[in-house]
Amino acid sequence: MIMRWFPGGDDSVTLEQIKQIPGVTGVATCLTDIPVGEVWPLDRLVALKEEINKAGLEVEVIESVNIHEDIKKGLPARDRYIENYLRTMENLAAIGIKCLCYNFMPVIDWARSDLAAPLPDGSTVMSYRHEEVLKMNPAKMADVMFSQARGYSLPGWEPERLAAMAADIEFYQSITLEAYWGNLKYFLDAVIPHAEKLGIKMAIHPDDPPWPLYGLPKLITDAERIRTLLALHDSVYNGLALCTGSLGANPENDLPAMIREFAGQGRVHFAHIRNVKRLSPQDFDEAAHPSFCGSLDMFAIVKAFHDSGFDGYIRPDHGRMIWGEKARPGYGLYDRALGVTYLLGLWEAITRMKAGQKE
Repeated sequence: MIMRWFPGGDDSVTLEQIKQIPGVTGVATCLTDIPVGEVWPLDRLVALKEEINKAGLEVEVIESVNIHEDIKKGLPARDRYIENYLRTMENLAAIGIKCLCYNFMPVIDWARSDLAAPLPDGSTVMSYRHEEVLKMNPAKMADVMFSQARGYSLPGWEPERLAAMAADIEFYQSITLEAYWGNLKYFLDAVIPHAEKLGIKMAIHPDDPPWPLYGLPKLITDAERIRTLLALHDSVYNGLALCTGSLGANPENDLPAMIREFAGQGRVHFAHIRNVKRLSPQDFDEAAHPSFCGSLDMFAIVKAFHDSGFDGYIRPDHGRMIWGEKARPGYGLYDRALGVTYLLGLWEAITRMKAGQKE
């Protein structure tokens, strides 16, 4: 059980606070100030690992080594950026990283219409209203998101990417889904053999939300497309960061079945477990972790991971803002700590139930 944490003063939550959450052994982290496509320096990574270890925590997972748009577009410059990606992977391996979470979402890594939607209990959550999002142009959405980010970085919404966002969206209107799959395969053909040599399992994050937006190609949205992804490279190092909140926004996705299939094959390396409350097929609020707070059966989800012999990393994903906390949207301390406790409680209960059945 780990937590996501942002270094360099870019987080309201401290390592010391994370260390005090029972059951949490480490963090998933990143370097948010490195421009997308550039090599992550080894000295920075060594210092980051030392800081985390000094707090009594481990770091074996990195999130958000974001992929340069030229790789996604299939442009000639992609080879240079892929080479930089491989050098970053080598530096990550040098500090003991075992899992790299990434995504292949074009232009917009994730989308919400509100980062602080009020709930009846007085808490706030990130929310998505499809029609509102469609009415926003990318610049307007960026304005809304940055105005609610409380001064913290928003991975996937790096300022240097925003200037080209409208032109990038226009570019993708001419790319077929088949061609976009080909661009992902080109990336994986270079990365997966390197990952095997370095011992880093690649874990792709689903598209969020898992349906078409602005005419952009979407790849990791359901079980059939995940099967397509895994077939691109039949290696255990080509795997998933299975996010129940992203995939669970679509009511047609059977999450326990997906977990049993893909975790059962050893292809899920990282689990982002959170709840969502679906308000319509394409509208949702993020929710507290317990099942009764949203639309997902969290017991069935955790049991599917347990039944599958999952031995990767789990983190509570986005939480609400509660008890007056002011933090990066989705990444406060209090509600995620409650999520950790809830998830560990489910895991312990399932483990003891199974032990009792054997007796």
